[in-house]
Parts: sequence; C-alpha cells; structure tokens
Amino acid sequence: MSDANTACLENKGEKAVLYLADGSTPITGYSFGADVPSSGEVVFNTGMVGYPEALTDPSYRGQILVLTYPMVGNYGVPDESVKDEIGLPKFFESKEIHIAGLIVSQYCWEHSHWNAQKSLAKWMAEYNVPGMYGVDTRALTKKLREMGSLLGRIEINPKMPAPQSFPEGFFSNPNERNLVAEVSTKDIVVYGEGNTTKVLAYDCGMKFNIIRYLVIEHKVELTVVPFDYDLEANPAKIEWEGLFISNGPGNPQMCTATVKSLKYALALEPAKPIFGICLGNQLLSIAAGASTYKLKYGNRGMNQPAVDLRTGRCYITPQNHGFAVDQETLPDDWKPLFINANDLSNEGIIHTSKPFFSVQFHPEAAGGPLDTAFLFEKFVGHVRNIPQPIVLQNDSAYARKSYKKVLVVGSGGLSIGQAGEFDYSGSQCIKALKEEGIEVILINPNIATVQTSQEKETAAQGADKVYFLPIRPEVVMEIIHKDKPDGIIVSMGGQTALNIGVELWNSGQLQAAGVEVLGTQIPVIEATEDREIFSEKLREINESLALSYSANNIDEAIEAANKIGYPVLVRAAFALGGLGSGFAANDKEMKDLAAKAFSCSAQILIDQDLRGWKELEYEVVRDCNNNCVTVCNMENFDPLGIHTGDSIVVAPSQTLSNSEYMKLRNTAQRVVRHLGIVGECNIQYALDPYSERYCIIEVNARLSRSSALASKATGYPLAYVATKLSLGKDLVTLRNSITKTTTACFEPSLDYCVLKMPRWDLKKFQMVSNKLGSSMLSVGEVMSIGRNFEEVIQKACRMVNPGLIGLDGKESNLIPDTSEISLEEQMRTATDTRLFAVQTALEEGYTVDQIHDITKIDRWFLSKLKKIADMKAACKAVGDVHRLFSENGTERMLELKKAGFSDLQIASYVGKAGRAGEAEVRAIRKALRVTPVVKQIDTLAAEFPAQTNYLYMTYSGFEDDVDVKSVDLTRTAPLKRMNSVDKRVRAMSEVTTGHTLSSFKDAGVIVLGCGAYCIGSSVEFDWCAVSAVRQLRRDGIKSIVVNYNPETVSTDYDESDRLYFEELSLERVLDIYETEGVGGVIVSVGGQIPNNIATHLSESGAKILGTSAADIERAEDRSAFSDMLDKMNIDQPKWSVLSSKDEAMNFANNVGFPVLVRPSFVLSGAAMRVASDETELRNFLGLAADVAADKPVVMTKFILGAKEIEFDAVANNGTILNYAIGEHLENAGVHSGDATVILPAQKLYVNTIRHVKRYASAIAKSLNITGPFNIQFMAKGNEVTVIECNLRASRTFPFVSKTLKNNFISLATRAMCGLRPKPYRISLLDIDYVCVKAPMFSFTRLRGADPSLGVEMSSTGEVACYGHTAHEAFLQSLLAANFKLPNKNKTILLSIASQEFQEEFAHAAIILSKLGYKLYGTEGTAKYYNEKHNLGLVTVTKPTSDDDLGDGKSLSALNELRSENMDLLINISDGTEVKGEVSAGYWMRRAAVDFGISLITNVKCAVMFAEALDRKHDNFPAKSITEFYELPTIGWHE
Repeated sequence: MSDANTACLENKGEKAVLYLADGSTPITGYSFGADVPSSGEVVFNTGMVGYPEALTDPSYRGQILVLTYPMVGNYGVPDESVKDEIGLPKFFESKEIHIAGLIVSQYCWEHSHWNAQKSLAKWMAEYNVPGMYGVDTRALTKKLREMGSLLGRIEINPKMPAPQSFPEGFFSNPNERNLVAEVSTKDIVVYGEGNTTKVLAYDCGMKFNIIRYLVIEHKVELTVVPFDYDLEANPAKIEWEGLFISNGPGNPQMCTATVKSLKYALALEPAKPIFGICLGNQLLSIAAGASTYKLKYGNRGMNQPAVDLRTGRCYITPQNHGFAVDQETLPDDWKPLFINANDLSNEGIIHTSKPFFSVQFHPEAAGGPLDTAFLFEKFVGHVRNIPQPIVLQNDSAYARKSYKKVLVVGSGGLSIGQAGEFDYSGSQCIKALKEEGIEVILINPNIATVQTSQEKETAAQGADKVYFLPIRPEVVMEIIHKDKPDGIIVSMGGQTALNIGVELWNSGQLQAAGVEVLGTQIPVIEATEDREIFSEKLREINESLALSYSANNIDEAIEAANKIGYPVLVRAAFALGGLGSGFAANDKEMKDLAAKAFSCSAQILIDQDLRGWKELEYEVVRDCNNNCVTVCNMENFDPLGIHTGDSIVVAPSQTLSNSEYMKLRNTAQRVVRHLGIVGECNIQYALDPYSERYCIIEVNARLSRSSALASKATGYPLAYVATKLSLGKDLVTLRNSITKTTTACFEPSLDYCVLKMPRWDLKKFQMVSNKLGSSMLSVGEVMSIGRNFEEVIQKACRMVNPGLIGLDGKESNLIPDTSEISLEEQMRTATDTRLFAVQTALEEGYTVDQIHDITKIDRWFLSKLKKIADMKAACKAVGDVHRLFSENGTERMLELKKAGFSDLQIASYVGKAGRAGEAEVRAIRKALRVTPVVKQIDTLAAEFPAQTNYLYMTYSGFEDDVDVKSVDLTRTAPLKRMNSVDKRVRAMSEVTTGHTLSSFKDAGVIVLGCGAYCIGSSVEFDWCAVSAVRQLRRDGIKSIVVNYNPETVSTDYDESDRLYFEELSLERVLDIYETEGVGGVIVSVGGQIPNNIATHLSESGAKILGTSAADIERAEDRSAFSDMLDKMNIDQPKWSVLSSKDEAMNFANNVGFPVLVRPSFVLSGAAMRVASDETELRNFLGLAADVAADKPVVMTKFILGAKEIEFDAVANNGTILNYAIGEHLENAGVHSGDATVILPAQKLYVNTIRHVKRYASAIAKSLNITGPFNIQFMAKGNEVTVIECNLRASRTFPFVSKTLKNNFISLATRAMCGLRPKPYRISLLDIDYVCVKAPMFSFTRLRGADPSLGVEMSSTGEVACYGHTAHEAFLQSLLAANFKLPNKNKTILLSIASQEFQEEFAHAAIILSKLGYKLYGTEGTAKYYNEKHNLGLVTVTKPTSDDDLGDGKSLSALNELRSENMDLLINISDGTEVKGEVSAGYWMRRAAVDFGISLITNVKCAVMFAEALDRKHDNFPAKSITEFYELPTIGWHE
C-alpha cells in the first residue's frame, strides 16, 4: 500500500478491465463513476467538447462510448434541475444517461467551470454508469473503426483471469434489443401548446434540442408520440400539418411500426411535409423503398463534412451512426440531398416533387456545430406553406480566373511580433502556387529564410525570381512594372506585406498596373484594421467589440479614455504584435502612451480594459463558395491583458463547455462570412469567466503567428490551403494533405493536447522591464504535444529553456528573490517568470483558490500545476530512487512519465542529480518496461486511416501508430566520476558501425533542428536544417527531423520522411534514436542546442555524423581550444582560464584593460562582457559563472580597433572543400550577429587573407572536421588572431550559400554521410557583385533597452541586399532593416563622444552638409565640427535626466528628438560607456527609438551611410538575385 505522500504517484479509482468480443488482449485501466460491470457495443466519438450532451443522447443507448479527446471531465456537469422555458433540462439532451459505459484516456478529477454543479464521476455514479480511464483510446479507436463496432464489457476489479472463451451472456448485444422502444416516450406529450403550426414528431429517441428548435425557435405546437404510434389509426385524434421523425439508437430494421406509419404518411394526398433526422433519415428511406447498410467506419464525430448537392456547399455536421442509406436503391422520385465529402456515403434524401426530405446528421447539434439548423426553417416553412427560395449553385467555380505569374510579398527581417512563422507561411504559399504551374516572384530581403531559396526539385520548388530588396511601395511597384505579374499575395508576409498592399491599393497603383490582389480583398482588410469600420460591420450582424474608440490626436485619445473609464488599453492601428500599445490608468499615462503610439501609426485605439477575462482564438478558413470551417480553437493560459504572443496557449480549449465553444465558433464564421474574407483569418475573443458573455477583440485577415501554430497543432496547412483558395479553388475539392483521400473542408479533431510557450530573451537587455502586457516581447516560441496538460507544460518548459529539467518553482532559479519582490507580487504581475512564481507558491502550500484570486488564471490550469507540485513533493519525500520504485514501481514510473517528468527531473528529486542520475533512472525505467510510444497527428482522431509521418512521443498509450525498429541500446562504457569540465553521461547504448550504403539509406538519419528562435539562433538554422533534409532526400537517404518550433519550415511534415515534434533533450533524442534504429544523427545544422548534447549522445552510443563529438567538445571548450591554438602556434588574444576572481584581476592587470569574459557552450555571446576596469570585471565574472554552470570561463585581452573576419567553410576529414571570407564593417567589439557583414570581403590585405586561410586549414585538420564550421578572426594591420571556432553551421551559412550560388549545407550533408562530396567551383575574386548583411533590431518593443551594440548579441533578425558596390548593397540593406532616410525635415543630430571618432567621421559630416542636411550637434560635437571644419552645426544641450527638455534658452537634444524635429541621430559613444548605463547618450538613443527616429551608433556605419548617400545609392534599380548571378565576368563562371 502507498502512503499519503506517494498516493499522487498512483492512479485513483479501482482497477478496471475492458474485454472485447474479438478475444483480443483485455485493456486495463482504472475506474471512475459507478464501480459496476457493464456490457454493450463499443463505439467512439471524435468530438472535443460536449460530453454531458453525448452521455444523455438517446442514440447512444446501450453503447460503451469511447471519447477520442484524451482529457474528459474538465468542466464538470451542469445542474440538472435548471429548466429551459418549455420545462426541459436546459443543459442536457434527455433526462438520463443512456450510455452503458464511458472510456477515456485521462479523467480530470478536478473540474472548473462557472456552470458546473458536480463532477462527471459523481454524476455517472448517480446513474450507476461505470467509467474507465488510463486507456490508449487512439489505439482502441483504430481497432473500432476497422471493425465498425465491437461488443465489450467493463469489469471493475475482476476476480477471474482473462477468459479464453467468454461464457454465454458475458457480452450484451444492444442491437438485439429494440433500443428505440427503450428510449421512446411512453406517453403523448405536447410542447408549445396553442402555437398555430402543428407538427407531429415520432420520438425514436429524440434529443431535447430538437424540441427546443421546433418549439422555441420556430414556434410550432409539437406533439411527441411514441415510436410505434399508429398514424393511420390516429387513436388520439392528433391534428398535424407536418411530420417529424427523430434520431434514435440501433438498427433501423427494428422500427417496423414507425416505417408502417411513414408509408401511410408518404401516400397522403395532398402531401404533408415530412422531415427526418439521423435514424429518421434511415426510416424515411426504408419507407420510401430504399435499403440501409452498416458502414465500415461509421461516422462518429462533430466534424463530418456533408455536401449539399443542390449548391455544392459543404457543411460541418455532428453525427453518431453506423448505418447509412444505400442511395443506389432509392426509387426514381427520390434523390440524394447530401453526401459525405469524405467517404461519399449518403447524408440525406429528398423527394423530387413533394415536401419530403431527411438528413443523416444532426442539424440541432448538441453537442456540435449548428451550421445546418436552417433545415428546421425549411421544414417549418413547408408546413406553413411558405414558398421556399430556390437554392442554386454558386457560379464562381465556372468563373475561376487562371493566373500565370504571381508576386508574393514577404515579411522582411525577423523582429519581435513578426518572426519565422512568415517564412513557413510564405514557403507554403510558394509551394501551393508552383503546384498550379504559376511563375512565382518573391520580394523578401531576409536571406536566412527557406522561402528565398530557389530549389528546383518537384518536392520543394522555390520561387522563380527572388528580389532581396527593401519591402517598400516604390520598390514593389518597380518589380510589378518590370515583371508584370497578374496577381499579388500580401497576406503571407505579416503586417509588413499587408501594409504595402493597402498603400498600393489605396493609391490606385495596383489597379492601374492590372494586378489583382489574391485572397481577401483590401477593403475587407481595411475593415478589420480600422476600428470604426470594423465596429460598424459587427453591428450589422448584432455582434459587438469591447468598448473601443479611435483617436487621431492626443486630445481625442484622452477624451475617449474618459468616455470608457480608466484603466484603458492603448493600441496603434495597423501595427503588428501590439507595437505601440499598453495600459493607461490616468490622463498622464494616457498622454505618454499615446505619444509613443502615434510614432508608429496615424491612428490609435483606446479599448475597454477586460483584464481577467479568458482570451480565446479561432482560426477560420473560408472559400469563394462561402464554405467556412474552423480549423482550430485555442485558449490562453493567462487571462486577458497579455498579448497572445506572450501568453501560454493551449489547443484545443480546455475549460469551455460545448455551448461556449460552439457559440464562439458560430460567431467566428458569421463574422468571417459577413466581412467577405477569402482564405484564412484569426478571430480573438474575450470571454467572461462567469457567464457566456463575450466580446470580439479583433480579426486578423491574414496569416499570423497563431496560424502557424494552428497549422502545426492540427496538421492542417493553413497557408497552403489559403493560397489555393485565393486562386479561386474551393475547400470541398481540395484534399486533406495528411490523409490524401478526405476533403480539406473539415474541422480537425484532436486526440491530443498542444501547448505553445513563448521564449523571451529579456535578460540580454539591461533596464528592460520584464512585465508582460499588450505589446509583445517574446522572440520565439515552442510547441509541445502530449495527451494531457501536465505532460505538455513540462515538455514546453524544457523546450523553451534547455537548462530546465521540467516545471519547477524556486529550483528553476528563475524567480526573483522573494525578499526583494514578494511571491504574491510576482504572481499578481504578469512577467516572463510568473509561471515559476505560481509553481513556487503551489510547492509552498498556497491553495488553488488563493492563487486564482491573485492571478485570475483558471482553476483548472492551476489544479494541473498543483498535481505536478504534489508529484514532485512525493518523490522528494521518498528521497531514494530505488525505494521510490520498489513498490508499484511500474505504475509510479508510468504516472510520472505521463505527467511529463523527465528522467533527469526524477533523478534530481531523489538525490541523483546530473547526467549520471539521469542514466540510472533511464535504466530503471527500461527495466520496468516503461517506454514511450509513437503517436501520429492525423487531423481526424483516428476516425479514418491516415499514413502520416507527423509524429510525437507520449507515455499515455500502449501501441505505436507507425512501424518502429526499437533498437535496444546498451552501455558501451562504464560511468565514471568526471571533473567539472567533463561531466558527461554514458547512457545505455550500443550502435553498430560499418553500415553499407543501402542499409544506411534505409535506416535513415536524424537531423536535429534548432529549437525555439531566440536572439542568436533564428531562422538561419532552420534554413540549415531544411537544406540538410532536402539533400538527404536527393541522395535517397531516409530523413527524420526532430524539432519543436512551430514557426519553422523544418517542422512541415512534407519536408522529411518522418517528423518528430519533440524535445531536443538527450533523453528524447535517445528515445527516437532507439525507436527508429537510424544510421546516425546530424547535430551540426541546428545551432547550439544540438551541439550541446553531441558528447552525451556519442557517449550513449549514438553515431554522430560528421565531426566527432570529442572534437566538437575541443572547439566548444574555450580553454581546450585556446590550448590547442597555442600548441599549433596560431595567434590568439592573450587568454586565461578563470579559476578565481583574484587570478582574473591579476591577468587583467598584466595584459591591460579592456578584457573580454567569455563562457563556453553558449550562443549569441550570452554573458560575454567587455570589462574596462576592476569593478566591472568583478560584476561580470559573477554573471559568466552563472551562465557557464560546469563549463569553463575564459578571459581574453580585448583588442581595440581590430577588424573582424568571418570564415565559413565545409570540410571533409580535415580538408576544406569550400570556404567564404566575409568582413565586418564595424570593428571588433560588436557581436558578429549584430555586425554588418560584407561578402566578398572588400578591404582585406592579401596577406591577411593568406593568414586566414592558413590558420583555418590547420584548425580543420587538427579537429578533423567533417561538415560545416565557422571561424571568427580579428585582423589589425597584418596581424591575424583567432577569436573562436564553431564546429557547426553558423548564422552566415544561408548568406554565404545564396551569395555564392552554392549550398554549403548540401555539400556538408554529403560529407557527413560519407558520400564523397565534390567541391563547388567558386572563385571569390571573380564575383562581380557584393552582398551586405545587416542586422534587424526590435528596440522599439523593448522599453528601456539601450539601443547600442556590444559583444552580447541584441538583434532579432537580419536582411541582406545585393549591389554592384558595397555602398549600394549597404544602403539597400539598411533600408530593408526598416531604416528611414532623413528626408522628412532633412535634419541630423550628431553626438560623437571621442575626438578620434569625430576625426574619423569628419569626412562624412562634410558630405552630409554638402548634400543639404541641416546638422545639429551636442556641445562637444558641434564645437569640434564648427571650429575644425566650419560646418555650422546648431548646438543642442545633452540631457541630464530622461525628462530634461531644456531651459528654454537653448535647444535641448531630448526635446528636439521627442518633438520629431530630427530625422536621424548619429550617436557614437567613446567605448568606455557601459551598455545599460544611464547616460545622456542612453536617453538620446532611447528617445530616437521611442519616437521612430533613425539611429546609427557605429562610426564605420555612419561614414558608409554618408558615402552611400553621396553616391546616390538611395535610388537603385530592382534586380533579382538571378540577374546578379548572370553578370558577365572575366573569371570562371557557371
């Protein structure tokens, strides 16, 4: 027996067993509800909500119901005593539970809903109905769909072993009973007595919602009679004008009495209208002379697509039946009315001349959608002799236009609010267009993206022409005039593309050029973006926004705020990711916020504050035929008030009842249809947590971040489908891209749970508040998939921060010290660490109710977090790993794993921290036979067969969905104690070597992706992963991708042979390696995360393809690498391994300040700092030690005034195959990710290049490199030193590959797979063009961040442009990074700190003056240029505080910037100013960013900018990359 401490590690309820009549292995689980045996027909339902309605649906009489959605019981059960206006139980479909039993994957013991009166378990117990959980419902559904249905029996605590042959009567077959007789009314009942229209209804098991529709909605007098009422004899003398036949259970052949009466009714003259639903459809068909048959799969869900054969319109319908009408047997005067778009089975019949019709589905839909409720209106109209409108097919299918050439507008560089999701959507768009044979032109300066690759294979065709140019209206129009496309798509490039489309349409330029906007039209887009038009549109259909006003100036904004009442939300119109938004509590805050919002938009919006309400989103698709489907709904973990991009999001929603879910769904479709959107859109709601009141927040009439998430969450490729729809195609004829056989006009059923968690990098920026609000701050996101909430949130925590072992409270080391900020305050304020503060509170004994009162997070979510905290406490209470699993070990291990606990996490809770402990838990787990299973994402919850390669792993199951090899790995080396630098695990593994090529190809290769986008690891690594996968496919090698970033192209299931949407942890990669039995794993194309586990994987027996793990370690370990360079006599800055702060001080004093502190195994310069004195050094050492953990920290002499050089290359067995040398425009000291890079290098000495090549060659040989690598060098004069070497792809690989027209990753992949790669013929000297890569920053969103550059990376993205000269390419790339030329006022403010920089910039200052710019300068700068060069700078005073607007006597720099009198600020600090230090320079830089003024902070960039303007490069021709490739050259050229 377990004690109270460990009870949470074991299942509640009694042991339960499901026996199936086919004699297969009994299925075990645990009970809830009544602990009684029960037998019946086992069937399934794929609905994701509506269990109270389903359980009381008489159609399920005698059936054991399997719900495919894995979490059931979330929202409890409403009060049965609450009646509607005609006296029926308001929330149910009958007065009792009709099912024989309920089977679910996971039962939620804690429910949460304002309308819940009791739990599902308690309700079922009251009706003596057993429930069973802990079942692999997906595996069971697959069995049931193949057999149609199966008899089963639930036993609780069975005393007997599984019977070899079941005794007679063990299974009860409900189909042998007259189920209709059991559920039909015994008495005649009249509803709506006195209403004029009289309808007689046969109750074959009629749902209450049918009665509600006919009586309450359509005001009929409804007389309900038993199923066997003799209509011809009519003993009760019932007067009737129309006849209705209801739904019901069982075989239609049992209802002979009903059929007899129907035959009588059909023969009446004049004919009286007849309408049947579900069983009523089958009975009417039989009465008419047709026959029925048992369907192979049955149609059992809320999302069956039924096509109206009159119009071609497709409706999403709820169904539950195993029989269908054989329409081939219909008499001549009857025709099919609806057919199922998936299996083409009959869904309805209609008489050719009389008012008789019936449908197989449920128009009244409880639960489910109400899309076909209009059929009640049609029936009642017939009864009332109201002429019914003629229903005709839409002619759009015949008027479809064909397109030959389409321009796709991309999103540009990645920024906060507009990131990699638009690479995914753009790539899907291009793919869809190429399938239609359309020539595709793309403008996108983001060189790191997959969409800007020009692949030629059928499987991955790229755009025909790519323009790496600034996305500006005039540039887009130049491309249009040049290439003459017939269509333009602006919905795939975020707000950037959308704004371009709006501007060009409103100016009439698109119309004049004869270019059609494909998809949603511009007036519709404007209706969603302009608050007043949008509000008016919603009023037209009786829908409402939250109280909201627009304002065009600050006075209007204050007036609007006072109308609504503070606090209010302030937002900029036409802005992405909540840019320029925030909450204002009074007039002063309103004024400040409005001023900033107006800097990025001409109109701002003031909204009612609905913080604390639930926030929900629906992704909706509509075609030109008005078919409309809701692909995914999502619920925010956080209440309203946090931008959805910064909120944890769960799909599908977890706390909505059927009524709420469907109400919001139906509203979404009404809004989308009314607006006229064609393609995809996103609608966001606020829902009152204590009622069904809701407000529409906004509609995004374009692909969004949520669209990418919904696509990956459901397997429904929204961008691809939206593109097809924009060409005039319809949803019905498009195929489901996963099943290949079913229609795209469907709503996915999820039999799993998905969670999106944002990734922030706020700690990289000093003085930035980590408070979350209406303006988005996250730089990336992860998506986890599992079968319950605990599993997905723990997975997501590890995905978002590989340093976490799961969801911990205080032990996460992420929350601030509670002595500085109380735990309650940390929970009350939404920040990037609030989740961990909440978890801390739960671990420390706070109740769910207490935390809910503080945070307003739904209690259901909090109860799941509490379960995690309780399970952690139980493990810690036991304290010993062997004792923990000595009793009920398998059950305890399985429960921990089902709840998302990692092996490393379990080990740490029982005193076995570290990789050795992880290996020990892994060994125990495998000995207990607790291993994960592989499950598919198939969009249909296993209802129909699907051969999908889209996979995830979970412990909530007992059967793999796909064929696996299951290689059992055993230990190759004994575990040993290791020093702090070399703490490595050797888990149990063994892998064979010496594969033949054919077996290697069949076994396949795992490619590890990049994980979450963050500063330092972004879309460039996704390009690398995709390039590797595509090369594997070219070479016929099976490719298996592991990644968890929903924004990426690599997580598109079309890209690889198998996609595992999974963690990039050692544990999970080993799981996949063992499951797939692969030939090796590529770790070098996904950035730092895969690289960091290379050694662990190798020591666990996995085969690392390419450079060995030991050599990767030598390069990553800064101490070991520096040692190696010394032995090779390769120059490097003087260095020392940090062992104590005193030693560090001595080293710094010996070599002289400044010095650079560098941790190992980090990306984007995390915790790298330049210290200019002892105080700074002591502060930085503490930070570096925190980041490095057990890795060494190295200190080097920082060289001022040196040039930095990028060397990207591919090697094979230590020999370099190809290389590229790029130079940084900025001197060393700016992180390479923030630097402007020029390729080919323009200003390097020949001797410098010679040194670079010699050093690189020696390093490649010494590390025996095979695959991609990057070395960074510094050059000062002719002295070359090595900074670092990365034995993986770097962020410059796509830049290099596209510039040199040869894919370095493809070459590296062939090398790593041992396929004898042939080097490309590249001559850097013969390239007659230049490419300049420029960083993209998001300082506008990071309030308070210092927009200056240093050794730690700050940029969120990059762009690159091409030119005949470096100056031409530089200015284009600057513009592409959203830099605004100083043309508005022609005013430039100079503030240059040191005389050295003033002298360097003098030439540029003269140019700017000559070009007619009015120059201003802070005191020292103005004095220098006026005295030395007589430039006549106007002097402005430096600020002494952030509100120093001058004394009124002289001009103030801050006032000039905030008044937007300046167009450009050139602010060059002297290098001693610490990044993050509050100074006059900081206040000026911050004001420039806050008020939309261009900013340059590097003297080299400032000089080149002036020179480029002088050379008139602000006017440039639109040239595609192909045109640069084709430039004539005197050297070798391909």
